[in-house]
Amino acid sequence: MDAGCPRLPDTVLFEIFLYLDHADVLSVGLVCQQWRAVARDEFLWKELFYRYYRVSRDVPRHPGAVSWYDEFQRLYDTIPCVEVQALKEHNDQVLHLSFSHSGCLFASCSKDCTVKIWSNELDISLQHSSNMRPYNWSYTQFSQFNSDDSLLLVSGVFVGPHNSSSGEIAVISMENFTLLSRVRNKPYDVFGCWLNETNLISGNLHRIGRITSCSVLWLNNAFQGIESENVNVVKRLFKIQNLNASTIRTVMVADCSRYDSPDLLLDYEEQLAASSSCPVFDLGSDSEEEEAKARAPLEAAAQELPGAGAVPAGHGLQQLFDDILGGRVGPAMSDTELETKVAELFVHSRTKPPEPNLLPTDSNSKTKYLIFTTGCLTYSPHQIGIKRILPHQMTTAGPVLGEERRSDEFFDSLDHVIDIHGHIIGMGLSPDHRYLYVNSRAWPRDCIISDPMQPPPIAEEIDLHVFDLKTMKEVKRALRAHRAYTPNEECFFIFLDVSKDFVASGAEDRHGYIWDRHYNICLAKLQHDNVVNSVAFSPVEQELLLTASDDTTIKVWRSPRAVRIRQARRPRPRKLLFSWLMNQKS
Repeated sequence: MDAGCPRLPDTVLFEIFLYLDHADVLSVGLVCQQWRAVARDEFLWKELFYRYYRVSRDVPRHPGAVSWYDEFQRLYDTIPCVEVQALKEHNDQVLHLSFSHSGCLFASCSKDCTVKIWSNELDISLQHSSNMRPYNWSYTQFSQFNSDDSLLLVSGVFVGPHNSSSGEIAVISMENFTLLSRVRNKPYDVFGCWLNETNLISGNLHRIGRITSCSVLWLNNAFQGIESENVNVVKRLFKIQNLNASTIRTVMVADCSRYDSPDLLLDYEEQLAASSSCPVFDLGSDSEEEEAKARAPLEAAAQELPGAGAVPAGHGLQQLFDDILGGRVGPAMSDTELETKVAELFVHSRTKPPEPNLLPTDSNSKTKYLIFTTGCLTYSPHQIGIKRILPHQMTTAGPVLGEERRSDEFFDSLDHVIDIHGHIIGMGLSPDHRYLYVNSRAWPRDCIISDPMQPPPIAEEIDLHVFDLKTMKEVKRALRAHRAYTPNEECFFIFLDVSKDFVASGAEDRHGYIWDRHYNICLAKLQHDNVVNSVAFSPVEQELLLTASDDTTIKVWRSPRAVRIRQARRPRPRKLLFSWLMNQKS
């Protein structure tokens, strides 16, 4: 036995280790023979894991773990929580970060109106900076590399009055950093995204009334200035009516092809059944009673739709006007209520029905989902809309205005809607696109919205929801730890990112946060001097994380294991000094 390490009963030794720091548990275990004797005892490490991390005992071990000891070490040694570098080349708030798919480059956007491209080699260095002020931009807000990393999409906000919502998307070549094309984008917080290697999605907004509008989503070719005049470079994808001052924002595309082989299954029962064939899920509720409640409003709406023997919804609109003129509408409706009622009746008679069978049945399906924030009660985004993009829609070939429509198909309907009951302030996809993570600030329970321009107050605590895009259901209890303080009218986007095993998010409390996806536990807080707006994992090395803040810095974080490896590779100063002395003697 080691000197200074008295012989204790294993149970007593175990209780002592419960009160040690995580690093101490591992380091003491290296020098204490008695602890080494029980270090591989699975029962002890399992108990230590559940009690140390306060994980519910019905949560099984990570499916990729070999032992509880290895799990305990993984959650200490592989979390990117050690600050190794601070990048200070921006001179204003840094708003967004994005990695290339190869992990060799990353881009940063800032209130200083530049997009900077960085090389992620042994040491991170600035490779290029593009100033967007000559194009009348106020600032850059978002960027995304295309699938082969040859192009960079950059989204920005135009200079204009405080209430202006206009923006623009620029496409930059990664070969020589030239600007290839620019596309209008309204509202600016649509952000924009790539659909495939050469086509990107932008938005436009058309006002119909004071609180009613129409969002049009466009497919754009990245090479608009180069393509022949005989080839279409834009095509309308979808046209969706917005009610009660809501608009479509924050578009992203999910690829359905990997849904049957995800990196990590979050449903514990599904993990146990993973060895068998995957079951087919539907969008139904958990009970017949809930299904009946969900069908009721749809059946009521369907009664107004044109059909065999049915009264067209247009007649319902005419009936409303007749009732108003005849004084048969009571109590008196406000202008806002009247506009909403008319818009609802109009959209029922002028909307293309949703696509049948939203869920992909073929594991090799080329179907993609367009995902965005929207709403139906107020201007603050409180719903997630999902619209399937079919293979023939993924090119700008064909009519500019898309497929020919009948007069009763003026608008497109959403294929699925997820109601968050709160203000959505961030979204991110898992690397396999199976799971959608959503930052939101909850509304008070049972709140009633009577004025769409006066949304309910929002909580300071941020909820991080997780939805399975294969079943369209929430699969985990909301993750919590991070906070935000701005009210509804000043609320801004806080970007999150997801790796194979972790999820990270910024916050207004001057910290970035990291959680484990499997155990649903917060693992680290990463400090800044101001609001943390964005986080980004390296897609090829989840032990590398970047955080961007209003303090104008980008911080680089690596795991303790990665830091040790990098330090071991570097030559020791003592050896360099010895070599220099030997050279001086010679």
